[in-house]
Order: sequence, then structure tokens, then C-alpha cells
Amino acid sequence: MANAQQMANAIRALAMDAVQQANSGHPGAPMGMADMAVALWGQHLRHNPANPQWADRDRFVLSNGHASMVLYALLHLTGYDLPIEELKHFRQLHSKTAGHPEHGITPGVETTTGPLGQGVTNAVGFALAEKLMAKEFNREGHKVVDHHTYVFLGDGCLMEGISHEAIALAGAWKLNKLIALYDDNGISIDGQVAPWFIDDTPARLRACGWNVIGPVDGHDAGAVADAIRLAKDSQDKPSFIVCKTAIGHGSPNRAGTAKAHGEPLGADEITLTRNAIGWSHAPFEIPADIYADWNARDAGAQAEGQWRERFDAYAAAYPELAAEFTRRMAGDLPKHFAQTAVDAVVAAHAKAETVASRKASQIALEAFTAQLPELLGGSADLTGSNLTNTKSTPALRFDEAGEVVQAELTLGEQTVKVGGRHINYGVREFGMAAIMNGIALHGGFIPYGGTFLTFSDYSRNAIRMAALMKQRVIHVFTHDSIGLGEDGPTHQSIEHAASLRLIPGLDVWRPGDTTETAVAWSVALSNRNKPTALLLSRQNLPYAPKNDLGDISRGAYILSEPKDIGLKKKAQAVIIATGSEVQLALAAQKLLAEKKIAVRVVSMPSTTTFDREDVKYKKLVLPAGLPRIAVEMGVTDFWWKYGCAAVVGIDCFGESAPAGVLFKHFGFTPENVADTVRAALSRKR
Repeated sequence: MANAQQMANAIRALAMDAVQQANSGHPGAPMGMADMAVALWGQHLRHNPANPQWADRDRFVLSNGHASMVLYALLHLTGYDLPIEELKHFRQLHSKTAGHPEHGITPGVETTTGPLGQGVTNAVGFALAEKLMAKEFNREGHKVVDHHTYVFLGDGCLMEGISHEAIALAGAWKLNKLIALYDDNGISIDGQVAPWFIDDTPARLRACGWNVIGPVDGHDAGAVADAIRLAKDSQDKPSFIVCKTAIGHGSPNRAGTAKAHGEPLGADEITLTRNAIGWSHAPFEIPADIYADWNARDAGAQAEGQWRERFDAYAAAYPELAAEFTRRMAGDLPKHFAQTAVDAVVAAHAKAETVASRKASQIALEAFTAQLPELLGGSADLTGSNLTNTKSTPALRFDEAGEVVQAELTLGEQTVKVGGRHINYGVREFGMAAIMNGIALHGGFIPYGGTFLTFSDYSRNAIRMAALMKQRVIHVFTHDSIGLGEDGPTHQSIEHAASLRLIPGLDVWRPGDTTETAVAWSVALSNRNKPTALLLSRQNLPYAPKNDLGDISRGAYILSEPKDIGLKKKAQAVIIATGSEVQLALAAQKLLAEKKIAVRVVSMPSTTTFDREDVKYKKLVLPAGLPRIAVEMGVTDFWWKYGCAAVVGIDCFGESAPAGVLFKHFGFTPENVADTVRAALSRKR
């Protein structure tokens, strides 16, 4: 790479120019990492700009997403569908060059980054998915899954607590194809990081089982390329390359200072920088020879072509495996999924079991994990409470050499060996959520993971990112209310259901029995473009008899009319309930019927799903003119949007006591619900 310096300077120039034109952005990190980018993208990264979705491409994650211009410059220069006009519209409305990289908006962007620490954690998910897919699909003489995951990260990513979670798990899982390049420039927004970031980072990484290389001169592309080559030789450890750099490298007055971090350099400083680095070209002008040096389209086409030849040979030798690989990487569910879902729902309805909805979730998972090999489960140290494990999902383990341990699984009368499909994430809720995002983004798996609902607060930003990226990730949140009892208000969810429902694009289900739970799982698995949160009870829930199962998937449905309990009158009010409170609504309906007050009970397991229904169906379920009373063990504010006359809820933190005592104390009794309905009817008159 004889022209490596000018290749790097092209990145610096584009970063300076785009930030200056937008009058907004972060030029310093792209300028500092430009030589690192030349080393990786110029010499090592296997990718095809003409096909950003090629299954066996290397994955690149820019964890320090504020440095987005380094990625946009690379995508443009190497030949992706990102013309120079898009760089000129950096940070502008509807451009493909948003302030932080966004998956699904810009071709070649593997994951949305910006919230620091999550990118490197996504990268762990990418690398884990690669390792598991390779174990499952590769055969002797046929390597169809064989790629690396690379990540750029900075001091901010390492300061975020989530990085500790991700780094520890990557070491434990021996993800040797994960290579992180650390932009070690010692600067953040507030200035030199030394007063508040004194970690011995290389020692920390070594302690977590990583292969640490360097420090190397981050402005010597050859040295960085050699370090990457050395990292690729690692057989049982992820690699961490310490690259010493200066933020804003090349700028005479801003290099090495916080002033280069988050604001334009200014016209005068850009002129001085151009002179200092020997870049005499006009803004957004790249010489033809530099474009030629960067262009990766021919090499990319060749790399993908060679892989396709290998895949064709693989398909000839193993046609069923090849078809299954293609299906899973496309994100398609098996053809038999619809029947599997129907069978699971019908079986739940026929058995009519009284179990906690967390157990109902496990029952549904037994059916789905047996039929969908792409389901990859886990729990944040609460497997026995979340019940995310099944007979088909042995624990994921690795041997000393880093190989996936095969477990014996009995299928009918046959015993087979399979890799683990249930992950022990440890007490790492946030890390689990962001790793699941990476797994989903990689392709080949549908990840799900469990913890207590109250700990969704730890996971929240990663859940938000899954929704932003439209990824099929399933969160199993158990112990969903004061019904968990003695653990008290630290663990009792009050505001969490309402809070999760506020996240755009997140489906939230709070099922009330086994059938609703099976439906919730089937809908979650079908939601290929959105994540799902399942809110499940610790305590047992009696089965609610149903006349029809067809409308459950619409998020809300008429569960019981007055006539269903022998009262031949039209409904005078509607009780809306979710989860465990459906039983309260049904019991209150009977109490009211004794007083000749006719009430319809609507079960609304998913408000987010119901809200997407058409007006006609909404009016059918919630007729105009009938007072509506909502019942849920959570904050009341959420429910007023449904035009409720009253809400039986809880607007304070819980207490430590047995569940039955708490229900009575906070008014979650059939009598109180019935009284609330009568009061609402009285006000109407």
C-alpha cells in the first residue's frame, strides 16, 4: 500500500469537510483513526460493496459511533452505494449519513451505534453467532461460515459499564474471531481522561481472557496491519489491539485536544490542516488515483465469488444443510411454523392448566424450540426463575480450546449430539440485551433472554436500540408485579409495563394464561421486524375459558360477555384487564352479575398490538358509550388513553409481604374492582 498516507488523508479531508458543511459533528476521531482504517479496510476486511448482505462477509462495527464520518468515508471510497452527495448532506434530514451510523439506512452499516459501549457488545453477539453457525453448518472440506468481526472503539466505550459485561463474556466464550482496535487517544468531551479514567486497560483485557497486542503506533498503517495479522492467528482468545493515536491527527492547533472532538475545525484550521498533511484538493474532491487505491468492488466480487463456488460445492454435498442455512440467514421461519404455532395454542387451550405465565412461557418454548433450531435462548443468571431453558436447548459451553461442546439430546428414540442453545449470561442484563441485538443482526438465530421485569431498566437502552433497528429479539421478563411478594419494592414492577409500552416499535405482551402466552410467543416469533417483551407472572394463574381463540393475536379481545355467565342483559360497562388481573375482572364480573349489573370483560394482553388494529375492530371490542374500567397492577396514567372512567392500579412502590396480603392491601380484589365499576356507573347516571 504505497499510497497509504494519502488514502488516510482522504478520510481526514472528507471528515473535516462534511462536519464543517453540516456545522455539526465529530471530526477528531475520524482523523485520528484514519490510518487504522487504512490498515483494516485496505488490507484485511473481506467484504463486497456491491452486496452488503453477503452472508460470509467480515463484520465491521464502529462502536464509537460519533466518529461516523470515518465509516461513511470508507463506505463511499470503497464503492458502496453512498455517493459523495450523501457525504455533503451529512447530518441532514433524510440523508443516508446520519449523525451516528444507522443500520437499515446506510448500506454497509452493520449496526446502529452511538450509545457508547453497545457497539462492542453487539460485536460480541456477531462473533458468537459466527462461531455457533460455523459449528452447526460447516463440514469437513466445506467451510461456508468463516469470517471475522472487527470493532473500533474508544475510551468512552471502555468507560461504560456494559463494556465490562461484554468483554468478560467474549473472553469466557473464547471468541477468537473477534478483533477490537482501541483508539487510545486519551481524550473525551471533558478533556484529558486521565483524572477520571485510570484503568490499566491492557491488564483488564488480559484478565478477561483476551489476547492483547501493542501498544502500536495508530498512525502507522503498516504496524496496525501487522497487528491485525497477528490477531487473526489467535486460536482461543479474542484480540485487543491498542492503537496509540492523536485525536484530530493532522490539525496543527486542534490535534490532541478536546476541541477536535465534537465541533467543526473551522475554515482557517481546515486550511492549515490541508497544508500540513499535503492535501491540496477542494472540499469533497478525491483524486482518481486515491479512488482507485480504495476501490474494493473487484476484490469484493472475487471474494464473494470464491465463497459462492464453495457454497455450491457444499450444497451439492449437503443439500438439506445448504437450504437450511439459506433459510435461516434470510430470517424466514420454517414452513411448518404456522402449524407448530396453532398446535401450541390449541394444546394450551385443551389442557387449560393453572400455572404461572412464566411456566406457560416455558411450555410454549418446549414446542417452539423443538421445531425451530434458530431459537437461541438464555438468562441473566435467573434460568430457574425465568424458565427460558427447555429439553431442546442444552446449556452452551466451550472447551479449553474454545470449541463448542456438543451435548447429547434425545429426539424420540434417537440420541443426537448438538451444540448448546441456552446461554448463561451471568448477572449482565444490559450486556445480554445488546449481545442479543448483535446475534439478531448477524443472522441465523432468533435470540431470546430472560430476567426479572424490574431489571428491564438495566436493559432498556439496548431494547430501544433493537426497536430502532427493527430486530427480532425477544425479552422474557418474569416476576411482573407485586405478585412476586416478599422480595419487596426493589423487585416489584410498578412503572415498567407502561414504560416499555412507550418505546416505539416494541411489542409488549402481558398474557393472562397458557393460551395467551402461546399466542404471544407465536406473534413474537412472527415479528421479523420488531422486538418483543413478554411480561410474565411468578404466581399461578387460573385458566380463563374462551369461546374463540382467533382474536387473541389482535392484542385485545372479548373474553366474557354477560350471557357467558348466565345474565341475559346487554353490557353496561367494560372491564379491561391484562395478565394476572384478568382473573380479578372475571371474578368481579360474577359479583356484579349477582346484583344484575351486566359487564363485558376484555382481555388486553398486548396494548401495542391492539393499538395497531383498525378502528372498526377497536369499536367492536370497546364500544362507545360504555364506561371502561382498566385493571392492572401498575401505574394508572397509561390507561387513561383508552377513555377509561376509572383505573384500578398502583401509583406507589410496593411492599414486602406475601402476594395475597399485598393484593388485599393495594385493592386488587374482586370486591374492589366491582365497587369501582359500580361507582363509575353511578357517575354516568
